[in-house]
Amino acid sequence: AFAVLQCLQQQSLEMDVYLASAAINACRQGSAWHQALQVLLGMADSHVERDTVTFNAVVSSCEKGWEWVHALHLFHELA
Repeated sequence: AFAVLQCLQQQSLEMDVYLASAAINACRQGSAWHQALQVLLGMADSHVERDTVTFNAVVSSCEKGWEWVHALHLFHELA
């Protein structure tokens, strides 16, 4: 899913919340917390609404990677 997002960006196609969520969940399952954060930041850059589900998935990804500082930062950003 992350590769699909990269391909979309290379083709100058727009990201949407469904593609971004799929990519974030793929990153979470693969313990790729850094890529999950990149997708979340890319959502903001592309003006795609970031919701509780996407934030929670990225927080979970950070937790799996023992990146508690990033997880707490996202938690505070959401609150």
